[in-house]
Amino acid sequence: MRVIKIFQDRIRPVVFLTAILCTRLAMGQEPAEAPRLSDPGSFTWILLPDLQNYQKFERNQPILQLMINWIKDQRENLNIQMVFCTGDLTDRGNIIAYDDLGKGDQSTFQQWKALSAAFDKLNGLLPVIMCTGNHDYGVKIAENRYSQFNSYFPPQGNPKTFALLQEMAVNGQGVKTLENACYEWISPLQQKFMIFSLEFAPRTEVLEWARKVAAQPRYRDHMGVLLTHSYLDTTGLRISANNYLLEDMNSGETLWQKVIKPSGNFRFVLCGHICHSEAPSGHIGYAADKDTLNNTVHQMLFNAQRVGGGHWGNGGDGWLRILEFLPDKKTVKVYTFSPLLYISPSTRSLSWRRQAVDEFIMEY
Repeated sequence: MRVIKIFQDRIRPVVFLTAILCTRLAMGQEPAEAPRLSDPGSFTWILLPDLQNYQKFERNQPILQLMINWIKDQRENLNIQMVFCTGDLTDRGNIIAYDDLGKGDQSTFQQWKALSAAFDKLNGLLPVIMCTGNHDYGVKIAENRYSQFNSYFPPQGNPKTFALLQEMAVNGQGVKTLENACYEWISPLQQKFMIFSLEFAPRTEVLEWARKVAAQPRYRDHMGVLLTHSYLDTTGLRISANNYLLEDMNSGETLWQKVIKPSGNFRFVLCGHICHSEAPSGHIGYAADKDTLNNTVHQMLFNAQRVGGGHWGNGGDGWLRILEFLPDKKTVKVYTFSPLLYISPSTRSLSWRRQAVDEFIMEY
């Protein structure tokens, strides 16, 4: 009887763990596979959300390092061709030290320095296209157009990015920088892309510059991509006003009406900025509208800055998006994945967001 008792004591935990595993499998929580291409002929872009809450705490900065290292590690496995970031690269544009106790511990210099060190890992490996957000300007957030962006991300900083650069417009100080830039890129499938990165709430002269560049005959057969910080809301409606102290701001709706819709060659708009709640649903949005030539323009809001504990949490749980371009040259599969949650077996089952708003297909 004692032998049977010992056997029962030893086997009970195994039975218990097996029951848990079966339950998780039934719920679709495990196993969580590593990201892979659905078609070996595909290539991918990686979309990073607003980074401000990773940057303002020293404790959170390694999470961005982990995300960048994951991109570097997966470059061949996922055939990663490009990295985009939706802006708010730092939390406060130009401060010496935080004056709000508990709301951050990194000065602007420390934030830009850490950000630059993280993205330096991709220099010479992948093009990185980023835009500036409201938090990247001024002292108390976008009360002027001064930013340290160009000091840490100059045009020739990453040779892979610089090789694609075609034109730049002047920033608020009258200097041509990557705050407003146009790139040309040929995909592994020989598709021609025209890619714009525009400053937060672009000035009228920037909209006019982008409109004229997009209308050049050389881009007539290109697919346009526009990256800007503030554009779309979680409702799928374009933002119609920006409530900041800056003068000469243009909204997402104005950008649509004056540049994207009439151009006839934009296919994708990528943005961030919005964070209505601590739930993922407060950070994402999507719209598909027709331009003047009846082409579909896919407009995607992706952010995560309050996921993982709010504005004073871990910065966004490591969430990013994988955009897989299939070799049929008309389909993009969108996935939402967290390298941070995937790295540990204990959280791996949480590393994919599988809802229809987080995993979907775009036909372009």
